[in-house]
Amino acid sequence: MTRKKVELAYITNDYARKATFKKRKKGLMKKVSELSTLCGIDACAIVYSPYDSQPEVWPSSLGVQRVVARFKKMPGMEQSKKMVNQESFLRQRVAKGNEQLKKQQKDNREKEITQVMFQSLTGKDLQTLNIVDIFDLGWMIDQNLKEIDKRIESLKKEAQSLAAAAATAATAGQLIIKNGGKVLEEKPTFDTMDAIQGQQWFVDLVNPNEQMGFFGDDMMLPFGDAKQNAIWPNGFFP
Repeated sequence: MTRKKVELAYITNDYARKATFKKRKKGLMKKVSELSTLCGIDACAIVYSPYDSQPEVWPSSLGVQRVVARFKKMPGMEQSKKMVNQESFLRQRVAKGNEQLKKQQKDNREKEITQVMFQSLTGKDLQTLNIVDIFDLGWMIDQNLKEIDKRIESLKKEAQSLAAAAATAATAGQLIIKNGGKVLEEKPTFDTMDAIQGQQWFVDLVNPNEQMGFFGDDMMLPFGDAKQNAIWPNGFFP
């Protein structure tokens, strides 16, 4: 059974408030003691309450005085560096929550625009999109084109490396070997020739500019210039 979440609000009932105070105070003292023992640090606790005439301290009055004296010897900036009150703590929580909200909104927007992009490839009409949607869609298309270009360059380098290795193997297969006065010439095997042809086919595939002329320097993309990064003025994407 899951534990019920406690509502952080003032307890109006006197009996319940007193019982909660005693229980929480005991737990606080225990936690301070565990922290000091496990981590080997100096710590103290002072608790005032309307139910006791004297404050309750841990570990002792002398121990508290030692820790407080050490704290007062620190520079003023160091004393307040990590000091928080209820207001500053809540402000930090609110700021963190707002950052998480913005991040989630951006992720949701990217997923939404990605879905629109894929739907447009199936022939869906884009007339219902507003100007902000169009800008975001253009930004998303540019990002995908950049990723495609990076992948093509990577495949080109891999193909060139494999082709060079295959050419080296083919050259080694053509060495002339002298054996007992006879000259033997090894010719490339069918496997080596197939590998060379396969690598050349792959190089032609990832270099369509030289063979088919599909893409050129003067090609105009539907969003932005092909040679310059487009700028999309909206609240989600840069």
